[in-house]
Amino acid sequence: MLLYNTLTKKREEFVPITPGKVSMYVCGPTVYDFIHIGNARPMIVFDTLRRYFEHKGYEVNYVSNFTDVDDKIIKKANQEGVTAAEISERYIKECKKDMEGMNVRPATTHPRATQEIGGMISMIEELIEKGYAYEEDGTVYFSTRKDPGYGKLSHKNLDDLRSGGRDLKVTGEDEKHDPLDFVLWKPKKEGEPFWNSPWGEGRPGWHIECSVMAKHYLGDTIDIHAGGEDLVFPHHENEIAQSECANDVPFAHYWLHNAFLNIDNRKMSKSLGNFFTVRQIGEKYDLMVLRLFMLSAHYRSPLNFSKELMDSAKAAYERITNAVDNLDYLLSVVKTEAASDEEKKKIAEVKGFTEKFDAAMDDDVNTADALSVVFDLVRFANAEASAESSREFIGAVKEELLELCDILGLKVEKKKEVLDSEIEELIAQRQAARKARDFAKADAIRDQLQGMGITLLDTREGVKWKKA
Repeated sequence: MLLYNTLTKKREEFVPITPGKVSMYVCGPTVYDFIHIGNARPMIVFDTLRRYFEHKGYEVNYVSNFTDVDDKIIKKANQEGVTAAEISERYIKECKKDMEGMNVRPATTHPRATQEIGGMISMIEELIEKGYAYEEDGTVYFSTRKDPGYGKLSHKNLDDLRSGGRDLKVTGEDEKHDPLDFVLWKPKKEGEPFWNSPWGEGRPGWHIECSVMAKHYLGDTIDIHAGGEDLVFPHHENEIAQSECANDVPFAHYWLHNAFLNIDNRKMSKSLGNFFTVRQIGEKYDLMVLRLFMLSAHYRSPLNFSKELMDSAKAAYERITNAVDNLDYLLSVVKTEAASDEEKKKIAEVKGFTEKFDAAMDDDVNTADALSVVFDLVRFANAEASAESSREFIGAVKEELLELCDILGLKVEKKKEVLDSEIEELIAQRQAARKARDFAKADAIRDQLQGMGITLLDTREGVKWKKA
């Protein structure tokens, strides 16, 4: 299997540290709001890579964090008059709902930064002891000039970076020994969460969090570190610096980065009014459509999001679900059980689709080509399966199609029709729970309805619902 390694700028054969096992760290979201579709791309892409590794027989230890202490979280908490912990807890819960909707599997471990503070303090102490970090008035900085390998991931010339240092200024710039030195620990400000440390009350810098969480749950050296290309510099560059200087071993063997997602050929931003959350997209499309759309291009290629492309993805998704639905119907009406000699040849042909699919995925996770194989199989199913076919043949085609779609994380079996009366009864139960202030039960019923493909809308006129 070939993977493009950002560190070497080459496609390299994947060789795990431990045969049969893969250790993988993917940077997760900062939880201060609903996740947006830019967050969704790495979630979907690297979940698919994980699924493919498992398809190949690997045992995958997949770690993806939640950054639950951050300036944006604190700002939101202050605006609402609640604690930062309440904000992060709320949006971790909402993020998990969106991940479930996109069929992104829970990580082996979802560490939270606030639960790993002790490890961060220990790594910072190690860096100071080894001469790679220094403290100034309660702030601890990493000294980039002490790390001879700094810049190797982003392939940036440090002299050029330092000459452009004015663009990199942050609070406390005057205390730094070098413009590129970055914060490992910062002193508390009024109204912020803080922890005790040898340098006073404060909180960790962003970069140290991921280094410590990767070390804790995966070890000093890991197979794969992944995330969006916006994280290459400075976040991943700084992770490498502090991890390798503290641990004295390579941090990650393979660095994978997905390209940006644009909206109607423009960068997504709230100021341009083209900012979409996964929750908003889920109100207009089945989130399997979003997943298929994300996989329709190679992960290292920029991807343009638009209504036209989403509508096209919806039509493509329905081609798959309709094919599976037709196979289900044929299984209910067939009269012959065992495959004929001719059908046995076709069943052998069906297995060839997996070989083509694997070849695409082995080529640096080429999900676009892998999807093409799925549609080739859909065409084969539509052309070859009929009421005159045997149950063995139709079952083999369906099993193959479901297996390939499952590797891509696509749920393609149609949901059973939900009766309106059943929905109304559940809504009534939810309203009664809310009235009784049993919010846990009310949330559970809402989640149950969401799983049934029903979106609830709380309006002035009462609760309304619609099918996703």
